[in-house]
Amino acid sequence: MNTRAPAVEARQLIKTYPGDVTALNGMDITVEPGTVFGLLGPNGAGKSTTVKILTTLARPDSGTATVAGHDVLRHPDRVRRAIGVVAQGSGADPVATGRENLRLQGRLFGLKGAPLARRVDELLERFTLAEAAGRQVKGYSGGMRRRLDVALGLVHRPEVLFLDEPTTGLDPEARTAMWEEIGRLAGDEGLTILLTTHYLEEADRLAERIAIVDRGRVVVEGTPDGLKGELRGDAVHLELRAPLGEAGRTLLEGALGALAGVHEVLIDRARVSVRADDGAAAMPRLLGELERAGVSVATATVARPSLDDVYLRYAGRRYAEADPRSGARDDSLVLAGGAR
Repeated sequence: MNTRAPAVEARQLIKTYPGDVTALNGMDITVEPGTVFGLLGPNGAGKSTTVKILTTLARPDSGTATVAGHDVLRHPDRVRRAIGVVAQGSGADPVATGRENLRLQGRLFGLKGAPLARRVDELLERFTLAEAAGRQVKGYSGGMRRRLDVALGLVHRPEVLFLDEPTTGLDPEARTAMWEEIGRLAGDEGLTILLTTHYLEEADRLAERIAIVDRGRVVVEGTPDGLKGELRGDAVHLELRAPLGEAGRTLLEGALGALAGVHEVLIDRARVSVRADDGAAAMPRLLGELERAGVSVATATVARPSLDDVYLRYAGRRYAEADPRSGARDDSLVLAGGAR
């Protein structure tokens, strides 16, 4: 039985901004030591506000939070000493060199002399920046800058590392390299990492546990595999050639839901999402029912459950609709009407 105190714990965080904009509406999270915990949600869901509160950059209207055993409101200085933060925007000085940025960060945390020099050299090697150490950061590529940002967050050997959207704006190759480095940090050093992301694949690959955030609160939490495993059978998605009216939607939901082996029918305008015990076997019956109802189908896909399906179940909408930046996709088999 694990008796260690959580590395991060937040309870009932509320945060509003001028204009009655609710950023957090009762946020609850618990991160165990030595794990990678993912906050997954669309733009505006409350992820970055949560990180700002946990890193002492903002105060909640109400609620409590502790990081590395320290209360973020009563002991913010202790929290800052215990954490590393990689924000969405780069924190490096663009006119200084990579080495100069790392040395300055170390001095801010009280490192000096030979220990600081060794730590800087170690991080430059680890993040494959040694050859570029003497160059100004403004000449770095996007991937190099992001690696330097992570190195800056690790100079003082923090207990908890916050990565806020760490791969946003990176090309696929640089993103994959960053994923590999984050995996090494968690595996080799046992570092506690709180990761915020709007990439479904990133959360699925990196996080041991995830909390799906929507409209300022956690709608479901668990392991990626566990959450996907709760969804029975296959996910079937149909794109209609024209949206349905309210009456047509109600009748069709009832007709499809009455089919054997079909569960959780959700129709949103021109999109039909269904859970089925056997998606391939259910597809002809679904298409037949739609044809009898006079509904024309543009595309139809079937796939194993994904985090996109988990989000759909608990938030009531598809992830790509909530955040067009998400790149939400799955490896679906196209059965009718062309590519998805």
